[in-house]
Amino acid sequence: MKIAIEPVVDRHLSEAVTGAGSEVTGLDDAEALVWIGGPDGFPQLGDAVRWVALSTAGIERFVDAGVLDGRRLWTNASGFYAAGVAEHALALLLAGLRQINTAVRDGWAKERIDPAVRTLRGATVAIIGAGGIGRELTPRLAACGASVIAVNRSGRAVEGAELTLPADRMDEVWERTDHVVLAAPDTPDTRHLLNDETLGRLHPHSWVVNIARGPLIDQAALHRALSEGVIAGAALDVTDPEPPADDDPLWSLPNVIITPHVANPASGLTREMAPFLAENIRRFEAGQELLAVVEPDAGY
Repeated sequence: MKIAIEPVVDRHLSEAVTGAGSEVTGLDDAEALVWIGGPDGFPQLGDAVRWVALSTAGIERFVDAGVLDGRRLWTNASGFYAAGVAEHALALLLAGLRQINTAVRDGWAKERIDPAVRTLRGATVAIIGAGGIGRELTPRLAACGASVIAVNRSGRAVEGAELTLPADRMDEVWERTDHVVLAAPDTPDTRHLLNDETLGRLHPHSWVVNIARGPLIDQAALHRALSEGVIAGAALDVTDPEPPADDDPLWSLPNVIITPHVANPASGLTREMAPFLAENIRRFEAGQELLAVVEPDAGY
């Protein structure tokens, strides 16, 4: 099978292609395309290209740009980076609960006020959008002594979770959880999932972690909740807009941790994707269902 890697031929992905018994070629001769990056500059594809493998998990920008079509199979990287993103989510949550951010800021200052440090032991954490990241995060939370409420589209049980709920029962979650991790795609159904009403149903000790998409949170509502003590804090790897404006009021809040969308760092992207690409090449050649097939109408 002839596979093009665009716009730059990457060593990790090239080795995955050749290791799976296929050939790296130019786009004019390709039967499949591995596209690294976003929709900008995406090429016109001929009928010979039967499969496009995107290197990103989120496809909303490709949908908005009109790139996806029904003439060929499309896959994204959903779940490919789950382990690393789960580690980042756990790190953010622990940093907030243990008040690492304020301890680093205040150091040994005499006037330092001891913050309200909390523990994950005995806590309940809701994972909203418990797909690949949720499956990786659940045992990590359990290792810290926390229990998990998983929410996913189907309600299919997530191994290790104390309770799994379908998305249409999400309304049952807010009062039952101590902390929330957002891992859902950005769709019309998830836009501003956390808002004045849902944030108000959490607890004064609750932390919110977002390693998914910025628009899942109404940031104005989040600022109000953080400023007024409705919740204890927020740890965000994604924001809306991204990056936040220099004068965004979130920057000034001591109970906010912001990392610059690095839960899945670019430096490791192709290395993490490579084994999944090799497996999908094997499946494609064998006529089997591929991993992470895109559903354009669903937005992921």
